[in-house]
Amino acid sequence: MSSFSVLWLAVVLLFLSLLAPASARCEEVVRSEGVVATDDGRCSEIGRDILKKGGNAVDAAVAAAFCVGVVSPASSGIGGGAFMLIRLANGKTQAFDMRETAPMKASQDMYNGNENLKKYGILSVAVPGEVAGLHKAWKQYGKLKSWADLIRPAVNLSRSGFKISPYLRHQMEETKSGILADEGLRAIFAPHGKILNVNDTCYNEQLARTLEEIAKNPRTLYDGEVATRLVDDIKKAGGIITKEDLRNYEVKMREPIVSEVLGHTLIGMPPPSAGAATMLLMLNILSLYQIPYGIFGDLGVHRKIEALKHGFAVRSNLGDPDLVNVSAVITEMLSPRFAMALQRTISDQKTYGPLHYGGRWNPPRDHGTSHVSIVDKDRNAVSMTCTVNSFFGSEVLSPSTGMVLNNQMDDFETPNIFDGLLSFPNFISPGKRPLSSMSPTIILKDGKLKGVLGGSGGAHIIASTTQVFLNHFLHGMEPLDAIKAPRFYHTWVPNIAYYENWTSVIGDHYQMPNHTVEFLKQKRHSVKEYVSAIVCQFVKVDDDGRTRKLVGASDPRKGGCPAGY
Repeated sequence: MSSFSVLWLAVVLLFLSLLAPASARCEEVVRSEGVVATDDGRCSEIGRDILKKGGNAVDAAVAAAFCVGVVSPASSGIGGGAFMLIRLANGKTQAFDMRETAPMKASQDMYNGNENLKKYGILSVAVPGEVAGLHKAWKQYGKLKSWADLIRPAVNLSRSGFKISPYLRHQMEETKSGILADEGLRAIFAPHGKILNVNDTCYNEQLARTLEEIAKNPRTLYDGEVATRLVDDIKKAGGIITKEDLRNYEVKMREPIVSEVLGHTLIGMPPPSAGAATMLLMLNILSLYQIPYGIFGDLGVHRKIEALKHGFAVRSNLGDPDLVNVSAVITEMLSPRFAMALQRTISDQKTYGPLHYGGRWNPPRDHGTSHVSIVDKDRNAVSMTCTVNSFFGSEVLSPSTGMVLNNQMDDFETPNIFDGLLSFPNFISPGKRPLSSMSPTIILKDGKLKGVLGGSGGAHIIASTTQVFLNHFLHGMEPLDAIKAPRFYHTWVPNIAYYENWTSVIGDHYQMPNHTVEFLKQKRHSVKEYVSAIVCQFVKVDDDGRTRKLVGASDPRKGGCPAGY
């Protein structure tokens, strides 16, 4: 090849490289005005565009949530529910409880001991609340005048089609039998008899029509044509949700939990979310060690696991605050004195069986969740976690509405005996909201906004969110490093310390160091490798009076990307 040809080839390659994206990796952005961090970069960009059009964090959260419900239907959507935590720039805080509720025909013995009916299928569906909650939040705190403009991007994605992401493909593979068994799911996600592959285009025209109707009138899902079609589908499949259930659904406005710990103020969701109270109990326990060195290293991991076990044992006493009096339990969980009493029972030499930690019940097993963290130019903040519970919820899609229906009834407990102890706070009751692990969190220091954080993926959300908080605000790790650090989990029951050792759908490997695993074994922990579906979204606020800086970090475990301007 002549020198001229070589030179010409080099010029062509350089030109092509300039046309191509600099990198497929997009887990962190640094901006000054606004940042949206979601599980999917397409939805982060939609939220960012809403901010650029003059919307605030609430407007962006609504648009992002509708988007995620379309492109990540195994994790969230209008057939599920959510918790939204808001802190305005003026310091006002508000918690929106749009959690699903048990139908009025539900009862403790409705499953007759058949756990599968509680986990999958039409009887596992609870009354959805996300649309009602998003609309109420927008009406009260949104800035943009058009509700329809916030839904239009989701309509376009649903109708024009969206590419299947690697993580959605993983979720589809995990629930392949359920998808193929349900006529509605099969038509959308396996239209030719086999599930779609990565980068295949997925269409849901019926969902697009439903979203268009909701854009015109959000009450249609609760007292209109969409409600009629949805109830007809549910009844035909043998379900018990009625039009009265939908008509009577109510978004609950709750006071956030606010508490000081480790030099910061944490704002979180109250019950029926157990996330904030459990996190704060754990952090209060850990604050009693020499900080920060007392929770560094392998011994620090052991102590954190022991705090987790105590936290989950106590959270088993929580339930829907409208039907169960949980005020005394919450007061204890936020009490430094109570934390001190629990910390004294922790041994640096060994771990113990479940009865050592008290508590009375098993944790909910919610897996299909998605989190959004947002900060806008005025420094309004939103931390919101949406859910349909398990992957693809009940594994039922309403054919006439295109909605994937949740299986939130599985987050209730049913009468059972565990080591001779019987519990009732989270038992099924008509109109009741099940306990949740979702942990949307807003962090302040000296009254100033410092971070918006949360996670998705089940009972391990609490451990993940707590570890990211400690990694950044206590151990000094940068936001993305704080998220990417290998994690460990424990839920008290089963008595197993899980640790990451796996490769994600985009090829990243996460592994707890071998010496840490061996150390835990020496402390008599039963340890087990864990493939993590738990991901976090974090926006760090670093305004020092001279510069304005937002750092958005999305967890690469799910392939998320933040966006900002």
